[in-house]
Amino acid sequence: MIIVNLNIRGMGGSTKARYMRQIIACEGAEVVCIQETKTKELSDAKCYSLWGDNKIGWLHNEGDNGSGSLLTMWSKEDFSYMSHLMWKGFIVVIGIYLKSNITCAVVNVYVNCNLNDKKMLWTELSNIKATSQVTVWCLCGDFNATRSRSERRGIHDRDDHSSEIRGFNTFIDSNLLIDLPIVGKKFTWFKSNGSAKSRLDRVLVFMEWMDKWPMCKQYVQPREVSDHCTIVVKSLDKDWGPKPFRTIDAWLTKRGFSELVKNNWNSYSVQGNAFVRFKEKLKCLKGDLKVWNRNVFGNINTRKRRILQEIEDLDCQYCNTTLTEGDRVKRRELVICMKELDKKLDSLICQKARAS
Repeated sequence: MIIVNLNIRGMGGSTKARYMRQIIACEGAEVVCIQETKTKELSDAKCYSLWGDNKIGWLHNEGDNGSGSLLTMWSKEDFSYMSHLMWKGFIVVIGIYLKSNITCAVVNVYVNCNLNDKKMLWTELSNIKATSQVTVWCLCGDFNATRSRSERRGIHDRDDHSSEIRGFNTFIDSNLLIDLPIVGKKFTWFKSNGSAKSRLDRVLVFMEWMDKWPMCKQYVQPREVSDHCTIVVKSLDKDWGPKPFRTIDAWLTKRGFSELVKNNWNSYSVQGNAFVRFKEKLKCLKGDLKVWNRNVFGNINTRKRRILQEIEDLDCQYCNTTLTEGDRVKRRELVICMKELDKKLDSLICQKARAS
């Protein structure tokens, strides 16, 4: 999916409309997320003008009398709208990406500089995702928060942002969000006089999004019509023919894996010359390992959530009564299992990053 994101700082004038039409057409955008439209009302005609086409759907969050207003648009030929949620600071659009028949959610985010408002936004988004049946999510926009002090530079910026950094990272880590690899400039906002710069805009996705679009990255564009840079989210995954045979690093740590591969390989009976036999055996092994991975490893995130719930249940029980020795042993085993899953998840993320 191709998403164009920009804090436009007001939609007045023809220059910004012309810029939006150009970048939407140039990038082949399928969803567009705009922050700070600074307008209370929008019409079909205005949105058609921004996109350069009338085959689109759109939602507008007017914010507080135009302040913090959001606009999400999508091509009806690429994305089929199902439902949406709207609250102060975000628009969640749920639909089906028609090219791959994937049900997904795209979240357009904007929050002001007030730390309490940021915390409320993080909590609300976490709650919505936790109760949603949709697993493929992408959050993009102006979060007005940074993940480290190095992401905020300015000769006059001497404020202590440690609480904001800690809270933002907690939001990302607790939801197992992935900060997509960034291509281009490290910063996305620049003060007009050049005295300050920050990375306020970013794209965060869940692992399930990376499963669908493993080559997905965020590309920072030249700054033209706003003090924020446009970000284009896209996956440059070209069709090079049959996919190569790949293993997951975590498989190699599983006892008995080598014997499994050896036994399965020797059990395949195929005809042809040496090259054909080798190719067909790899094809058979790939299918068997896919089934084995699903049965043995399963979905790491699902297993982790289940274990976390078991640990939480034991902790709640401990609040009301004393745990038995068996319960204490069980909790230790669950914590060890959690750490092993975290290592596997880190290994998988690193491996996918290297592959991209």
